[in-house]
Order: sequence, then C-alpha cells, then structure tokens
Amino acid sequence: MIPYILVIIGGAVGESFGAILAVIGFLGLIAVAIWQLYQEGTTGQTIGKKAVGIRLLREADGRPLGFGMAFVRRLAHFLDSLACYIGWLWPLWDEKKQTFADKVCSSVVVKAN
Repeated sequence: MIPYILVIIGGAVGESFGAILAVIGFLGLIAVAIWQLYQEGTTGQTIGKKAVGIRLLREADGRPLGFGMAFVRRLAHFLDSLACYIGWLWPLWDEKKQTFADKVCSSVVVKAN
C-alpha cells in the first residue's frame, strides 16, 4: 500500500521531490511483486493465500511451483482476462478448479494444512 501512496503523492507534489517519491514508490512496487513471486514460488503462498488458507502447488507432484513458473503463471493470467474474463470464472465449473493460467502452468490451488 505504501508504494502506491508514494507514487500518488509523487505525482501531486513539486517536480524534483515528486519524481523522487514516484521512483521510490515504483521501486517499492517492483520489490513487493518480486517478493510475492518468491513466496508463491517457494512456499506456494502469498500473504493473501495464507490469510484464506490456500496454497499453490504443481499438479504433478504437489510441490511449490518455483519462482520461474510462478512468474509465468502471473503472465498467463492475461489469458484469464481474454473473452470477458471467462478464465477467472472457469474454476466454478472445472473439475480441478483451475483457471486458464493454472492449466498452462500445470498448477492447482489447494487448502493449506
């Protein structure tokens, strides 16, 4: 949340100070995104997934995806948004409860222990 606030404030204040705040906020956004990918790739959980008691695992062996596949899964969520966001709704009737991105990456979301 703080990186977003810094970017917004950076755009509203003077040029040089605002630019500094905007850069700090942008770097914070990148750091948070990388940290979330690392957490999701190594433990299968982000803060939000921990809060609701779920985790992301490889379908084949039940292990965490790894950083690279977690990144690919994030990119593959673009597919979920095509055709009126049908990919986000797909788990409602899919037997394995997978989005299109999960199918591309061979991942499943399961209840955490």
